[in-house]
Amino acid sequence: MSTHLTRRFLLAALGSVATTGVVLAEAPLVSIHPQPRLGRLRKTALGGPEKLVAQAGLSGDTAFVVADVKSGLRLEGFNDTKGQPPASVAKAVTTLYALDVLGPEHRFQTRLMATGPVSNGILEGNLYLVGGGDPTLNTDDLAGLAKALKSAGVREVRGGFRVYDGALPYVHSIDPGQPDPVGYSPAVTGIALNFNRVHFEWKRNGSGYGVTMDARTERVRPAVQMARMKIAARAAPVYTYEERGGIETWTVAKAALGKGGARWLPVRRPAEYAGDVFRTLARSHGIDLKAAKTTRSLPSGTVLAQHNSEPLRVILKNMLKYSNNLTAEMVGLAATVKRGQTPGSLKASGREMSAWAGQKLGMKQTLLVDHSGLGGASRMTPSDLVGALVLVHKRGILRPLLKPFTLKDAKGRPVKGHPVKVQAKTGTLNFVSGLGGFMTAADGTELAFAIFSADEKIRARIKKSDRERPDGARSWSRRSRKLQQQLIERWGQLYGS
Repeated sequence: MSTHLTRRFLLAALGSVATTGVVLAEAPLVSIHPQPRLGRLRKTALGGPEKLVAQAGLSGDTAFVVADVKSGLRLEGFNDTKGQPPASVAKAVTTLYALDVLGPEHRFQTRLMATGPVSNGILEGNLYLVGGGDPTLNTDDLAGLAKALKSAGVREVRGGFRVYDGALPYVHSIDPGQPDPVGYSPAVTGIALNFNRVHFEWKRNGSGYGVTMDARTERVRPAVQMARMKIAARAAPVYTYEERGGIETWTVAKAALGKGGARWLPVRRPAEYAGDVFRTLARSHGIDLKAAKTTRSLPSGTVLAQHNSEPLRVILKNMLKYSNNLTAEMVGLAATVKRGQTPGSLKASGREMSAWAGQKLGMKQTLLVDHSGLGGASRMTPSDLVGALVLVHKRGILRPLLKPFTLKDAKGRPVKGHPVKVQAKTGTLNFVSGLGGFMTAADGTELAFAIFSADEKIRARIKKSDRERPDGARSWSRRSRKLQQQLIERWGQLYGS
């Protein structure tokens, strides 16, 4: 392993951002100027970055690179062509993919459709709840649709109730290798509700417990029938899950419950979940619907009501802020479908996005197996990511959407007024840590950087049941984050003062 300084970098430029999308195009080479002598002297005084890597005490591999965003000059690199799991840093690429293909003003639509006439308040045909791939749909939005159905004059539905989820392929779990109860790996399909999570709450009630499963928001808390919880007299495992007769059936160990608590559990049957909740909300307006049936075929019909999501640029900003996996997968799949593909899996859609990134962003060594980074088999090189960041910086496309990265002191407290400003995407898996984005040094110099660390040997030994909180993962992550800040502060000293 050694550091190196690349003297030339092939730049391409992103085209203009329009309401219909982001247009990308090639651009000529940019002249690169050598580093000033003062910068080389500072680098000599500070020493190479290998010392920081060694002091971090991280098992596995670390790779990084930093570049000047104006010239594209690679200023410092370490293993920067080594492919590493990017974790949620992959969401930065998903953001660019969705913006380019769908456009920043794209809105996802969720509709209520009727296949027959409405006469005297009676719908003679079927009622369809039509998912349009909106990853942000919540119970309040469904409540609005139920109210709109009543306002459209519907009091009774003689036909059946159908939930259409065929806008996107069905995926049982974003990463099947994750433990069953983790809410960040739910199912994916053409309709989602509350990020495909159901709220489980328990309260001690005498010698037993009261248990609820609902689709709550701050405004409403409709109970659900399609997911059920049973308390089992055992100590381990804490949770079990199976699908039985169309019902998502959970058990929880009584010994793990304590006095009370709550958590969000993943939903594996999103269409049934949305249909279950909508039936309850429609009933509150006096409209009784038959039990929902899921369909991937959508007949022609009349739109009775429609909910539009926020613009895609808003959805993506929130996705990057909260690192929501379901949002990343759904917008990524939607972009792949818009490109005329019919992916049967996240892996297939990830390949399509990787091909796009290779063509449009020059990320030739990147291969992603999904859009969220949750799958540990994805690979990205720091060199690829920084090259892409340099390209998109010219159009101001990504940096405004990235979350500010807080630099901290030795005791872990945020440093107010730190001279270095950072906007970046973090990524964390068990024994994987990534950070990629932009930084502005004290003198205004803007840099793009990517830092990836991973110990894949330790990851491979972790049992599925232990992957929510494996031994040693937290301390490993703390050391990786410390190294990331040390590198950022190093680059601020070397290239921006």
